[in-house]
Amino acid sequence: MALLLGLFILVTLAVRRSFLSSRPEAFAPAHGTDLRIHDPSILKVGDTYYSYGVGKYLAIHQASSLDGPWEQTGTVLGKDSVIPKGDRNAPWAPTTIEFDGTFYCYYSVSYAGCRNSAIGVATSKSPGPGDWTDHGSIVQSGKGRGSAKYPYTVSNAIDPSVLVTDDGQGYLTWGSYWTGLWQEPLSKDLLSVVSGEQSEARHLAHEPRAIFPGRRNPKNQLCGDPTGGHPVEGGFISYHAPYYYLWFSWGKCCKYNPENLPKPGMEYQIRVGRSVSPRGPFVDRTDRDLVDGGGEVVYGSNREVYAPGGQGVLTEDGTDILYYHYLNTTIGYGFWEARLGYNPLEYVDGWPVAA
Repeated sequence: MALLLGLFILVTLAVRRSFLSSRPEAFAPAHGTDLRIHDPSILKVGDTYYSYGVGKYLAIHQASSLDGPWEQTGTVLGKDSVIPKGDRNAPWAPTTIEFDGTFYCYYSVSYAGCRNSAIGVATSKSPGPGDWTDHGSIVQSGKGRGSAKYPYTVSNAIDPSVLVTDDGQGYLTWGSYWTGLWQEPLSKDLLSVVSGEQSEARHLAHEPRAIFPGRRNPKNQLCGDPTGGHPVEGGFISYHAPYYYLWFSWGKCCKYNPENLPKPGMEYQIRVGRSVSPRGPFVDRTDRDLVDGGGEVVYGSNREVYAPGGQGVLTEDGTDILYYHYLNTTIGYGFWEARLGYNPLEYVDGWPVAA
C-alpha cells in the first residue's frame, strides 16, 4: 500500500507540473526586451544595467533601463579562455557578481552533451569591458586538475553561479544533467574552492527520472549519459528573508524543431525550492527535496513565450526581479533568437510568484 501511495504521489506531482507549464493563463506575461541572449547574468551598477552572456569572449551589453535598448559594448575576455578545454573561444553561461569593490565573472568551457568541462573566473575593478584578468579554472570535471575527486567524477562542471552571504562566505553552485546541481564553498578571495582531502560539496538538486533517452558515445565516455537525460541545470541562489531560494531550469533547452516540438511541459521551464540555509537542503511546497526530483514551477511557456530558462534574480529598490532568456514564437525557435525577459516577483506564503 505504501508503495502504491508513493507512486500515486509521484504521478500526481508530474501531472500537476505538466498541467501548469502547458496552461498559458497560469503565468503572467513576460516583460520582453530587445536583447538577444542565452543564459543571461544581469547587474545594475549606478544607473547602468550590465548583461553578460554566451558569445565570443563573453559578450557584455549595457542599457539605462532593463527594458533596453541594449547595446554591446565589448567582452569580458580579450582572447580565448586560458583553460585548455572545450569551446574556449565562446564560453558559456556566465554569472557576474560584485564583492568588496571587485567584479567576478564565472564562466563555463565545455562541449554540448559532454562533461569534460571546467568553470573559470575573470576579475575586474569595473563591470564594463577592457580590464578583466582571466584566472583560469576553479573546478573541472571529466579531465584536469581536481576532476578525479567526487563529485566531479559524476557531475558536469558548467553553469556556475555564486552567492556571497552576509558573513562574506562565497558558495559556488554548478551542474547540468548527469547528477544535477552541486555546491561547494569558495576561498576568501572567491578564486578557488575550499577543498581538502574530502570535498565539502553538497548535492542540491537532481532529476532522478530519465526524462529523455540515454546516449552512449563509444569514442568518448565523457560524452552522453547512458542512464538517460536528467534535465536539471542553471542553478541560481537568491535570498528573500527568511529563505534562500534555489532556482533551476528543467527540461529541453535548445535545438527546437518548430515542426516537432517537445510534448508540452517537456521544454525549458523555471523551477524553485527553498531552504533556511544557503547549503540546503532545498525543498518544494510539498516538502520534497530537490535532490529527489522536487521543484515548484514558477514560470513556463505562455502566450508567445516559449521555453524560459537560464534564470537569475536581480534585486532593485526592494523588489526581486526574475530574469531569463526565452523564445518568442512569433519570431523563431533558433538558439540566437532567444531574448531577455523578466518578471517582478511577489511572495505568497513564502513562495515566489512571477507577476
